[in-house]
Amino acid sequence: MPTEQTNLLFFNGINASTGDYLIPPLPAEELVQIVRGESFAPDHLMELKWREAQRTQSHYGVKEGVDPKDLAQTGWGVIFAADAEPALRDALRELLDYRREQANRSKDRYREYSGASGYRPGESKNLFLARQGAGPGPVDPDTVPYYLLIVGDPEKIPYAFQYQLDVAYAVGRIHFETLDEYAQYAQSVVRAEREQLARPRHAAFFGVANPDDGSTQFSAERLVKPLAEQVKTDQPTWTLDTYLAESATKARLECLLGGAETPALLFTASHGLAFDLGDPRQLKQQGAIVTQDWLGPESTRGRAIPQTMYYAADDVMSDARLFGLIAFHFACFGAGTPRFDEFAHLRQGLRERTQIAPHSFLAKLPKRILAHPKGGALAVVGHVDRAWGSSFVWNQSVDNLSVFQSALKRLMEGHPIGSALEFFNERYAELATALSSELEEMKYGKKIDPVELALLWTANNDARGYAIVGDPAVRLMVAPPNGDAAPTVRETIAVAGRDRIATGVDDSAEPDVSPTRLYSALEQLATTLNRMAQEFADDQPIEITTALGDARITSQVRADGGVSTVVQGIIGEHLLNVHTRLVHEAQQQRIESLRAVIEAAKQTLDMIRRSSGGPSSH
Repeated sequence: MPTEQTNLLFFNGINASTGDYLIPPLPAEELVQIVRGESFAPDHLMELKWREAQRTQSHYGVKEGVDPKDLAQTGWGVIFAADAEPALRDALRELLDYRREQANRSKDRYREYSGASGYRPGESKNLFLARQGAGPGPVDPDTVPYYLLIVGDPEKIPYAFQYQLDVAYAVGRIHFETLDEYAQYAQSVVRAEREQLARPRHAAFFGVANPDDGSTQFSAERLVKPLAEQVKTDQPTWTLDTYLAESATKARLECLLGGAETPALLFTASHGLAFDLGDPRQLKQQGAIVTQDWLGPESTRGRAIPQTMYYAADDVMSDARLFGLIAFHFACFGAGTPRFDEFAHLRQGLRERTQIAPHSFLAKLPKRILAHPKGGALAVVGHVDRAWGSSFVWNQSVDNLSVFQSALKRLMEGHPIGSALEFFNERYAELATALSSELEEMKYGKKIDPVELALLWTANNDARGYAIVGDPAVRLMVAPPNGDAAPTVRETIAVAGRDRIATGVDDSAEPDVSPTRLYSALEQLATTLNRMAQEFADDQPIEITTALGDARITSQVRADGGVSTVVQGIIGEHLLNVHTRLVHEAQQQRIESLRAVIEAAKQTLDMIRRSSGGPSSH
């Protein structure tokens, strides 16, 4: 953001390893020298110009006459890497089968891109679409569906491919460490939609304004506050809570992300944390949300920022109530991190990009809340790479919130998250087209206002960087606006971690006791029992390591629940509390694993009794 006294631009993002800004405030004139090195791939620029030409049309992305709220018209597809393991598809079966059912109601508009049709290494968006029989222009769901879920590591399916695809399509991505997490997310989405989850129509806006920090003070006052006020006026059937400055603490965010105050929709604006390459916290905590507990740049300069000042994935409680949440985080690296810095090589005049991470990865916080074992959030919107804080203000004084307002309006009125985010895709196309034109004119001597060009460049980068972590077809599942009673559902989904049992038995209705389903349930139960018996026989411990700087605690939880612990360095109270909580969760996991097996066996036996006309054990 530019100050009103000077041309200084402040940027979002704090280096947690050093306690300083990721990018120090820069004069607009210096940033313009950096921007001169920007370039666009010709084919990508051509499509952006086509997209810009569509802005005056009544449709976004998908061709005219297609309702983006109806999957039977838009279609739905999933993209795997060509060499993805079949087990990955099996873990998502519940979601894939459900989306197939929705997309194929009137016509075959469901697609799975895997194996030979999956994403191939180094493939551009245009080459991928050409193999599927599609080309540039409005999306034709009869060829390639409008809603596309990328499944996999951004090293295998790069962010660049996602950016390109997202110009015309509604794209989301998931990537988890375990198959159980994929299955848990699939279950959360399907349960929320099948059972018509009816969360209260409640939204929360959270805006940090740290002391002596121009970036967060600006975003709180010029983004979060007016956005909340506009939404309150535009959506009278919703209740809104706004937490700014002193009230935007870590304790408050804990209440909003799984605590008693968890809303259906959460919008946050703050610094996102980044770590130096090689910092052991990077893969686990990059993109964590800096809270009001950080006392500003002078308070931590030259030293690592402690976790008491930010909210990370390992702060999400094991009993968090996140089921049905959609969150929007304005923060650096809130959705993910690329391997290479897209900015530093321009600034330093380097021919090659600077590596900032060991590999590209999705942020841990959204993954944790999406695949929470008690029922996860539906989607998280955040930034891949940096968030550029000047993007919501134009020419130093004109607020430019229409994209945020339009996206939230669509979302709160029932559109899928992918459709709601089309306004950011439109903005990216508009800004990229204008920026490329200005850069071309500069080559021929046109005089450019440095502040205007700097804001144009940062706004372009900001709009491009928004990404959906989760299925782009999910939507807010809230109670109807007229206050009528809505179907009741459980607020949480009790699933036993890695030993998740899925017998398919629904306690609320008479089950389908077909031989196929019964055999599947028995086979699943037998497999799980065999695996757990082997694990307990081998007494393989669960190892938990918690680290902060040079301090480290490592514990092993044995099958019998016993614990052995090794401590290195000076352990603070917060680190000890976090580690103790994780150990307790591991012990509970052992107990829940046994309970899950017993319950699965009980349900399977009940299924057999009911199929034979016998009494149930309930």
